[in-house]
Amino acid sequence: MSVANLPGIKLFDLTGKVAVITGGSKGLGLAMAAGLASAGADIVLVNRNASDGEKSAEELRPFGTRIHSFAADITSLEQTEAMVKFVVETFGKIDILINSAGINIRGPIDELSPADFNQVMDVNVNGTWLASRAVTPVMKRQRSGKIINLASTLGLVGLANRTPYTASKGAVVQMTRALAMELAPFNINVNAICPGPFLTEMNIPIADSDEARNIIIGATALQRWGNLPEIQGAAIFLSSEAANYMVGSIVTVDGGWTAH
Repeated sequence: MSVANLPGIKLFDLTGKVAVITGGSKGLGLAMAAGLASAGADIVLVNRNASDGEKSAEELRPFGTRIHSFAADITSLEQTEAMVKFVVETFGKIDILINSAGINIRGPIDELSPADFNQVMDVNVNGTWLASRAVTPVMKRQRSGKIINLASTLGLVGLANRTPYTASKGAVVQMTRALAMELAPFNINVNAICPGPFLTEMNIPIADSDEARNIIIGATALQRWGNLPEIQGAAIFLSSEAANYMVGSIVTVDGGWTAH
């Protein structure tokens, strides 16, 4: 085949694809949803609060694709299954799942409670597992699909006072690899994005602290926070046909944090 006939940029076109984004009403989840909608995808935003979800859905409607919100707690088996039922009844399929819902509870280990640790693991790990489990039968029947897990730079490197979060994101990294091997025979691509320090609502409380400034300057090559639109390229890529040969990949978008 002549290189002139290769599809090139057309591989990134998501027109007609249906994407479900958990934690999609704010932060990185909403930024990725906007990126996918701009590439032509129909979107279902999933979060606990129905009014927040609908407000965020309104922000995406100018892209001209079909946008819905669905209220669900992704730590609930019943609610993740209801989420999938809604999407299939509405669109007839699910092409893309982005597991973006997550929380962070910071502090020294001897000042955190077991409840703190379990809460982070429940949302970040169990929620990712349950949502992936819920979409798997649909994608197997289709013999196609993309699952993108939001891990973190802190799933690859350590940081003091982050034991619940680092443990949860390290688990997401390994879950991604294992699930990728399991679902590849069904033409389902499972990959992960590891964001570095983005200035999301989760990080705003520490943004002006000495600790945060030292982390940003000391850890990232770019010496700054990531801006929300800077996550979109990786999300569009992994959602698209351009990433069809990527299986179990861990894509860092971290300003150079893990480069040294």
